[in-house]
Amino acid sequence: MVAGSARWLPLALATALGTAGIPAAVLSAPAPVLSRQSFVADAVKRTAPAVVTIDTERTVVVPGGAVITPFPFNDPMLRQFFGMPPGGTTRIPPSQRTERGQGSGVLYDPSGLVLTNAHVVEGSTRVMVGLPDGRRVEGKVVGADPVTDLAVVRLSGSGSWPVAQLGDSDTLQVGDWVIAVGNPFGLDQTVTLGIVSSLNRNAAKLGLTDKRLQLIQTDAAINPGNSGGPLLNADGDVVGINTLVRSGPGAGLGFAIPVNRARSIAQQLVSSGSVSHAMVGVALEPVREANGAIGRGAKVRSVMPGGPAARGGLKDGDVVLAAGGQPVSDPADLTQLVERHGVGRPLVLSVERGGQPLSISVTPVELSSLMPR
Repeated sequence: MVAGSARWLPLALATALGTAGIPAAVLSAPAPVLSRQSFVADAVKRTAPAVVTIDTERTVVVPGGAVITPFPFNDPMLRQFFGMPPGGTTRIPPSQRTERGQGSGVLYDPSGLVLTNAHVVEGSTRVMVGLPDGRRVEGKVVGADPVTDLAVVRLSGSGSWPVAQLGDSDTLQVGDWVIAVGNPFGLDQTVTLGIVSSLNRNAAKLGLTDKRLQLIQTDAAINPGNSGGPLLNADGDVVGINTLVRSGPGAGLGFAIPVNRARSIAQQLVSSGSVSHAMVGVALEPVREANGAIGRGAKVRSVMPGGPAARGGLKDGDVVLAAGGQPVSDPADLTQLVERHGVGRPLVLSVERGGQPLSISVTPVELSSLMPR
């Protein structure tokens, strides 16, 4: 452009002017070749050898009973002729049948320890673990925790077991890439890609009122058979254990247990075979402001008679704003803080009752001690 007016140069001249002063070696260098291998391939290559198939068998007892004998064998003469017992009914004795199931798991310890879901191995009488290298090894359930849907299986015998690296789920952010690996529908080593859609999804909001979990939500496809398999980050570290998928309307929502939670549960299962869950005996609900907005804290909906909260003086309608000096933003926060605090030690709750602040001390007890027998 010269003196404010646009002038166009011939292409050859423009090219010559544009490359003036650029070394010939640079001009003749080949264009960079884009890699055909994605970060997903690298991540899967690192961890896939430790992702296993878990085949289970469980014995189910079918109760016996009496059934009405169909015509014509309800005729007394025919029954006598065929040697059938008198009467119009036939007694069927109890029987047994074997149910088979399948899930996924991930080897996380060189001694042969596998992390999976509790519902994968629940009630199993036999567990067989299949490795990607073709080995099939019998496994023994070390322990299972239905409250967090986690279980640990130990492989029998000694061997060189491939191990996945457990990462840090606390570093996850919404939008991070995640990779689900497992064996859906018996299709070994299936890999799907997605992102972290949300963090800290309360299991109770998904209808799982018997679970104590804050879940990772992802749009990576998780299908039946993926349960117990790992959710990986972009580096191939395990950041979650896949546990369930939303089917029907709203399908495409998958959920995983954060690996930091899974690691803690696994340590307890290996050391004692069971998991301690602290509870104070209250039912909670969100705090509602006058305008309908959700406020900060956890409102006590009901108090279990004779429980730690009742003994400490907590009442229906109280709003818990802090526990042990840590702020409580919602009911899930309080549940988590009580669980982290543990059993048998006093926990000071900062409470608001009728607009007045109070401090109430409660001593959490084991969840199982408050469950109906």
